[in-house]
Amino acid sequence: MATGNISKRTVDALKPSTTVGFLWDDEVKGFGVKITPAGAVTYVYQYRLGGREAKTKRYTIGKHGSWTATNARVEAKRLGVLVSQGTDPVDDDKRRRRESVELSFKAYAARFHAACEGDGWRGLVERSLRLHAVPALGSKALPAITRADVVAVFDAMPAEQQAGRRNTFAILRRLFKWAISRGDLERSPMDGMETPPPVRARDRWLTDDELRRVWNAAQSCHRCFGPIVRLLILTGQRREEVTGLTWQELNRPAKLWRLPGPRTKNGEPHDVPLCELAVAVLNELAGGEKWPKRGAVFTTGKGGSFTAHSRGKDKLDAVLAKDGDEPLAPWRLHDLRRTLATGLQRLGVRFEVTEAVLNHLSGSRSGVAGVYQRHEWTEEKRSALDAWGEHIRKVLAGSDGTNVIPLATRRA
Repeated sequence: MATGNISKRTVDALKPSTTVGFLWDDEVKGFGVKITPAGAVTYVYQYRLGGREAKTKRYTIGKHGSWTATNARVEAKRLGVLVSQGTDPVDDDKRRRRESVELSFKAYAARFHAACEGDGWRGLVERSLRLHAVPALGSKALPAITRADVVAVFDAMPAEQQAGRRNTFAILRRLFKWAISRGDLERSPMDGMETPPPVRARDRWLTDDELRRVWNAAQSCHRCFGPIVRLLILTGQRREEVTGLTWQELNRPAKLWRLPGPRTKNGEPHDVPLCELAVAVLNELAGGEKWPKRGAVFTTGKGGSFTAHSRGKDKLDAVLAKDGDEPLAPWRLHDLRRTLATGLQRLGVRFEVTEAVLNHLSGSRSGVAGVYQRHEWTEEKRSALDAWGEHIRKVLAGSDGTNVIPLATRRA
């Protein structure tokens, strides 16, 4: 077995023979260089774990050229420290490779998102991780993430995004818990962190005059966003539920929208009766009373899903600012849901029916009552939404009943 000082000079002097040859370093135990009959030169490290009785193992450091003799010597010394601590360099290399690829936060976040169920929850997870967590944690290996790293995620978020902070906190906490359950993490870096304070409940709802202005201004917005706003007013459903509407979910003869469980926030399927105004909005989108049998209702010019809610809301606010009336107090699309709930109460609709319209599993539909009380309130929901649709029609019509402004078919 040839031994000597492994250096650039000695490595360059190696000559191939008919068999594989080795030169072992006389300073760093186990450090060697291998040369094949074809002339390929590779740095290696040879070691035993468990004493003389243990099997000899050989770890490939890398090819000469990609590695210099000096760098390979440093790596061999590092491997020797691992062996002295009882760590197998092969296992350590697999661990490091796995952490840099499979357990990098960006890759792991993608797998966590793919495992989430329910379109609403999956959408929230995707946005929160993409906008806030991935930019801060990047390719950092999951086991290497510290509490300080997680805190940096929230430090980078605007202070006014209280709801966003709370959502991101819940998503990260669940991601780390999921990693623990899979054996990819021993302990969550979020242990001991305080949950962000709850967001104060909003009480903004739109008056009848504000609803009229929003409805009329919607016709000047994107060809998808305008009808989305009007359906939000008429149905009281969530933004993502309306935006993700498909023709398969709609039954025109029955004037019914059947929202499947995977698309609702609580995972429960939900029937939404359609009033005449809602049917009219969908008729205009379909180009007539015969609705398509399949496909997304709201698609962009390129066929993708409509997602430009923020841009659409900015446009809507700009139109409202120029309609010649008093400025509207700040409002959000979600306030339309609260407006419908408030409006139903004003119309004398029972609270249980309002909850059923909103697909809320709280109050009378939660706990023991929710388990044993299985009434779907189908007819009551239809009566309530028909009454709300008639109320909106009167609001739009004014005193003479002729001022309803239809949604113009436009191309944005």
